Amino acid sequence: MNQTSANIPIFLISQSDFSNKYANGKNADGDLMAAHRFTGQSGKVLIAPKNTGEPKKIFLGIGEVFTPQILGCLAKNLPQGNYEIKTKIKPEHAQNAYLFFLLGCYSFDKYKSKKANKENVNLLPPKNVDAEVAKGIATAIAAGRDLINTPANDMGPVEITNAAIAVAKQNNAEIEIIKGDELLTQNYPLIHAVGRAASQEPRLLILRRPKADAPKIGIVGKGVAFDTGGLNLKQGNFMGLMKKDMGGAACAICLFDILAQMDLNIDLNLYLPLVENAVSANSMRPSDVVKARNGMFVEIDNTDAEGRLVLADALTRASEDGMATIFDFATLTGAARVALGPDLPPFYTHNNGLARELEIASHKVQDPIWRMPLWANYSDDLESQIADLKNGGGQFAGSITAALFLAKFVTAKEWVHFDVYCWNPKDKPARPMGGEVQAIRAVLQLLTKRYPKRQQ
Repeated sequence: MNQTSANIPIFLISQSDFSNKYANGKNADGDLMAAHRFTGQSGKVLIAPKNTGEPKKIFLGIGEVFTPQILGCLAKNLPQGNYEIKTKIKPEHAQNAYLFFLLGCYSFDKYKSKKANKENVNLLPPKNVDAEVAKGIATAIAAGRDLINTPANDMGPVEITNAAIAVAKQNNAEIEIIKGDELLTQNYPLIHAVGRAASQEPRLLILRRPKADAPKIGIVGKGVAFDTGGLNLKQGNFMGLMKKDMGGAACAICLFDILAQMDLNIDLNLYLPLVENAVSANSMRPSDVVKARNGMFVEIDNTDAEGRLVLADALTRASEDGMATIFDFATLTGAARVALGPDLPPFYTHNNGLARELEIASHKVQDPIWRMPLWANYSDDLESQIADLKNGGGQFAGSITAALFLAKFVTAKEWVHFDVYCWNPKDKPARPMGGEVQAIRAVLQLLTKRYPKRQQ
C-alpha cells in the first residue's frame, strides 16, 4: 500500500487534545465529537463522514497517553478502505504500533457462514516500520490463534501434526515423528501413558533446521489437544475451554515458523508432545507409577496434571540433543491465572542474566511476561512415598511446583518455562476474544538480538 491522497486520514486524539482543540464547539470537528460524546477516550473510534456518507477522516481516542496497542482497535471499527495515520508516532513505537494494527485485524470465522472482511481494512505502514517483518509475525500469530480456536474434533494430535509439518515444509525443516507404541519402544513412556486412552495415537513430533557451528535452540510446546482431566475428571465448567490446552504447542509452532523465516544464526529445533487426555479403560490411573525417559520413577498423583508429564519426556529429549537453550510453552496451571490473570504469563528460569534479557526484550516489544521464583523449598511437595517424585504439587503455589517438576528433566545450560494461558476472555486492543499466542515475541526479540542473521 502506497502513500496516496486517496488514503483516509486517521488522527490520534488524546483527552488533552480534545480539551485544548475540540471541546466546547471550537470547530466543526468538535461539534461532531460532542454529538457522539467523543472526548479522546482510549479505543473509541469516531468516523467523520463526507456528504455521501463515506468516511472523510477518522478520529481514534488514545486516552491520556499513546500506547502502540491502541491501533489494534481500528480494524474492527472501520469500513473497508485504505487508511493512513496522520498523527506523528515516535520511531520507537512505530513497529509495535503497526504490528498491533495487524493483530487487531484477526477474526476466527471458520465456522460462520458470514465471513469477516477485515483484510480489506488497509493501513499505510508508518515511517520507521519494517512492514514485511510485521506482516510475517502477524501471519504466524494468526495461524497460531487459528490452531487454538479450532475445536478438538477438528484439532486433535493428527491435525496439530499436519499443521506443524506444513510449517516444516515451508521452511525446509527435517521431520521426525514417534507415535503410538513406538513411544514405548523408543523410551517416551510418559507421553504414551497420558495419550494412550485416546482414539488418536499419542506422538512426539520433532522439527529441525540444523546450522553448523550455531548455538542449538530448543522450543518445546505442550500439545494436549483436549484435556478431560483423565480419571481425575474435570468439572464441566473447567472443561469448556480445554480445546486450548494445546496452546503451548501453537505458541511453539508459531515461534519456530517466524525464526525459520528470519533465518537467524541458530540451530533451530522444535519438540511437540501431542496427546489427548481422554477417559477409557486404558487410561492411566491415580497411583500408577511410570518410569520417565530420564530414568526417574513418577507416581501419578493426579491424572489432570498431565501436561508436565508429556513435557518431561520432551524436555529430556531436547536436553539429550544438546540444546544450549530451551524455551518451553505450556498451558500448565490454573494457579498461574489466579496469581497473574490471563494477560501476564509467568516465566521461570534459574539464570538471572537470561531472565533480565527476557524482561528487556518483553518491554521493547510490549509482550508482557513476569518472572516467578523457582522456590526450592517447595520441592518437598513433589515427594512421593513410593517413587522418585509425584506429578501433583499439593494445594499451594501450583505454578511454582509445576515448574520445579519440569526442572528435574532439564540439563541444558539455559532453560525458560512459560506458563501461558493462550486465551483472551474478552476483546482488547490487538487481542480479540479467543485463542492467543503469548510470550513468543519476547523470545523472538531476545534471540534476534543475541543471534542476528549472518551477513552473506
